[in-house]
Amino acid sequence: MADPLTIELVYPLSDTQKIFTLSLPEGATVGDAIERSGILLKYPEIDLSKNKIGVFSKLVKHDTPLRDGDRVEIYRPLIADPKELRKQRAAGGKKSAGNGEER
Repeated sequence: MADPLTIELVYPLSDTQKIFTLSLPEGATVGDAIERSGILLKYPEIDLSKNKIGVFSKLVKHDTPLRDGDRVEIYRPLIADPKELRKQRAAGGKKSAGNGEER
């Protein structure tokens, strides 16, 4: 009989992250980890048709097999487009070279 897999499942909240440590049988998938954790009952705002999932920051599908020590991550949707935010910051903070005064 194979040793069980030890998996972490992580869900970020606005001010902290929730971490669940699970013991799963060999051959378990990302979807198995999510289901076994009970996270969908505890955080009903998670919509797996909208929230992306990953293992160590690499996007994966629900049927992706897990390995011992994997970290399953459920990502929250972005509130704002990061590219647009960078453009806004760059446009608002331009300074002339040398004297530090705004143009």
